Amino acid sequence: MKIFIVEDDDNIREMVSYAVKTAGFEAVGFSDGKEFFKALSESLPDLVLLDIMLPGDDGIKLLKKIRADKTTAKLPVIMLTAKGTELDKVTGFDSGADDYITKPFSVMEMLSRIKAVLRRTNTDEKCENIILDELIISPEKRIITVNNEEIMLTFKEFELLFYLAKNKGIVLSRDKILTEIWGYDYDGENRTVDMHIKTLRKKLGCSGDHIITIRNVGYKAD
Repeated sequence: MKIFIVEDDDNIREMVSYAVKTAGFEAVGFSDGKEFFKALSESLPDLVLLDIMLPGDDGIKLLKKIRADKTTAKLPVIMLTAKGTELDKVTGFDSGADDYITKPFSVMEMLSRIKAVLRRTNTDEKCENIILDELIISPEKRIITVNNEEIMLTFKEFELLFYLAKNKGIVLSRDKILTEIWGYDYDGENRTVDMHIKTLRKKLGCSGDHIITIRNVGYKAD
């Protein structure tokens, strides 16, 4: 498997590349987005490790470009950054990141997260449309419609709604949702799930009623 590493710090890039190669992956490093996108147009990797603080376009802008292109939209991306506040993480995840690693990080943690994301994203399953009355979720096209009107969602809002809908009737804890959709553990204080549910309900309008709060536990779709 091939991993692209976009990191402007030579020492960090070389360290990450060495660790990735030692774990049995092929590693290709880039110092900026221009080099990265040139290589991306020639061949697709299995995963991208993407730093946020880069010369020129930052990692968030690069990630949005990746998600906006049909060829690369489903490419697994893990953000590497010194920014570690919850707001930074939410911004990264909303832009389409599959995971988020804060510097400084251990090599073992990084490799563990890489393998976890690859397992999660390499699961090939035929995704049929999910219909909840007037709400239709088309996972193959990543389209949400309510009464035949398309609803624009962020990458993670779509993932969240799809996850709830495909587990219709099952109560999902915040812990479970956070691990499945954002890839990290719930610490009891994190409001990421609740914030996204609130925004999701607002965008769905009356169809937001399909998302039901289970007090002190989490949520379910009905």
